[in-house]
Amino acid sequence: MFDAKSIDDIANRLINSIPPGLTNLKEDMDKNFHAILQSALGRLDLVTREEFEVQKAVLAKTRAKLDALEKRVLAIEAQVLDKAEL
Repeated sequence: MFDAKSIDDIANRLINSIPPGLTNLKEDMDKNFHAILQSALGRLDLVTREEFEVQKAVLAKTRAKLDALEKRVLAIEAQVLDKAEL
């Protein structure tokens, strides 16, 4: 799901946020951050941007059809009421 470059960028930002006095921890953290991030991000139930955009388009199309159907139903109801009043 996530490419290695994204995980590397996040891990590097985390590593660079460690104070300089803890350089011995940086090496251990560098090794562990990649594995932890990969594992945590892999467990998330995420979709790609492409999948999201496809579903967004499907939803927009469905919304347009629903709006058109609502207008038709209102028009039919108005006709039925007009005929009932006669």
